[in-house]
Amino acid sequence: QVQLVESGGGLVQAGGSLRLSCVAPGPKTSRNSMGWFRQAPGKERELVGSINYIDMTSYTDSVKGRFTISLDNDKNTLSLQMNSLKPEDTAMYYCAGSRSGFSTPTAADFESWGQGARVTVSS
Repeated sequence: QVQLVESGGGLVQAGGSLRLSCVAPGPKTSRNSMGWFRQAPGKERELVGSINYIDMTSYTDSVKGRFTISLDNDKNTLSLQMNSLKPEDTAMYYCAGSRSGFSTPTAADFESWGQGARVTVSS
């Protein structure tokens, strides 16, 4: 199990952009799949997007066309570029790592987690 570290959260107006980063130390195999989750107050945690070791990505419908996930294995860094942000994107965002390599992982597939980065979008 590897401790991941997120950064880049903050407060932004609706329509604005933020970029989240996640440093994922440890062996490369711990990053065979990586994902960004979010959890808003009173809501279930949801998988926002994921990427695997052959750069296959998947996104939840509500962020398609607005969010882009990328993985730089040389720098051990996962990123989430969030554009056209909406108030409903407000949540705590968590990065996670998995040895699975799945292109469409579920939360149960992830072994390593970050502490979270807060994103607040004002209307």
